[in-house]
Amino acid sequence: MAVIQKYGKKYSPDLGCHTESHPADKVGAPGGQKKWPERNNYWSRPVARVWTVVLLLGTCLLYCARVAMPICAVSMAEQFNWTKRESGMVLGSFFWGYCFTQVFGGYVSDRVGGEKVLLLSAAAWGSMTAFTPILAHFCSQPIISMTLARFLMGLLQGVHYPSLASLCSQKVVESERGFLMSTVGSGSYLGTLVIGGAGSLMLDLYGWQSVFYASGLLSVLWAYCMWKHLLRGEGPIITLESLGSGGSQSTMSKRHWLRLLKQPAVCAVIVTHLCAASTFFTLLSWLPTFFKDTFPDAKGWVFNVIPWLVAIPSSLFSGCLSDHLISQGYDTASVRKLMQFFSMGVSSVFTLLLCGNTTFPWAVAFVSATMGFTTFSHSGVSLNVQDLAPSCAGSLFGVMNTCGAFSGVLLVYFSGYLIETTGSWTSVFALITAVNLLGLCTFLVFADARRVDIDPSKVHHHDIHL
Repeated sequence: MAVIQKYGKKYSPDLGCHTESHPADKVGAPGGQKKWPERNNYWSRPVARVWTVVLLLGTCLLYCARVAMPICAVSMAEQFNWTKRESGMVLGSFFWGYCFTQVFGGYVSDRVGGEKVLLLSAAAWGSMTAFTPILAHFCSQPIISMTLARFLMGLLQGVHYPSLASLCSQKVVESERGFLMSTVGSGSYLGTLVIGGAGSLMLDLYGWQSVFYASGLLSVLWAYCMWKHLLRGEGPIITLESLGSGGSQSTMSKRHWLRLLKQPAVCAVIVTHLCAASTFFTLLSWLPTFFKDTFPDAKGWVFNVIPWLVAIPSSLFSGCLSDHLISQGYDTASVRKLMQFFSMGVSSVFTLLLCGNTTFPWAVAFVSATMGFTTFSHSGVSLNVQDLAPSCAGSLFGVMNTCGAFSGVLLVYFSGYLIETTGSWTSVFALITAVNLLGLCTFLVFADARRVDIDPSKVHHHDIHL
């Protein structure tokens, strides 16, 4: 809600709720990418609340399935005799697939409906998760089957967030989008928390296979319930005609994108998000292994749960703090930079503290502080993209996520190489700190909050895509 209120105060002429009968809204302005939904296409508030809960649960299960492999990586490596480099290849292959379907997911969702893409993808990645143990045991080369399975998981899960953004823009009135997206977004931390706690217990009691079976089957069940009760059994059919109905971007739109990507502030947002995403993915992938290697007798549920218990309220606090500072009259760009300083600067201090000889409680405390401060990025670079280009924030965020996922592949794999060659985690934490500082310096120098997407000749068209 903080973002919506901010735009309402500063950009109300351009960002008003598009429910009036504007001809440009119904037929699409030249160079526009989508048609605005009419008023009767929006969900009522009770329906929107039901969808909010369902999508929150879906995002939670998305991360349960995604983090199942990092949780089980140590046990699988022991069973299949994987080296650290091979484990890094399996973990990193997810991001190779993830980076390829960000823009595609938004494109298809805009034309056929985000709910259909969410349903089909959830059924697919849920089934893939449930079949992962079978693929591992019945393939003569488990390293190949697991790498391929994680790559396909990345492909299938890459459409989730673009589909959420598309569904929100099509079905939710603008004044309520902030609540829905912030609530659904918290499902990522909740899912990591659930799989970290319940998954660790299942891993100790029933073996690593049970983690994949449980998260996969629950995801398929969620997709079925969504299809049966919310879509009323409507078949999620996607045809070539529906994919082509939106048309292609015009030459004017391409020139607009080229002009946008030449802006220093836009480049700074992309570079900063690339650095932040890659370091977060690396920590997410390797922290369970770090604790297993450094503290082999420690209980898995402790280090897989406590950091995420800290991350959830920290994320909410950063949003409240950012909104409060802006409402008090502080410069928006300065607030975004302050939030990113906490996210990448302060968190790096606690990451470096992991390089020394620490006890298990202190290591958990340092990791919890690192993950807690990292969430401040949601009120920094993640919101700055909406400051700069509210008319195409979703597409631009897809570009940012693609770059972040691609860099995540490289950093996760390279981290495994460093661990194996140096035999020390210090090099990995030092690398994460260096990447964070690179992104932070870029953001502090070049970031801005003034809109750069406005074409004065087309301001009256109101082509806003949140």
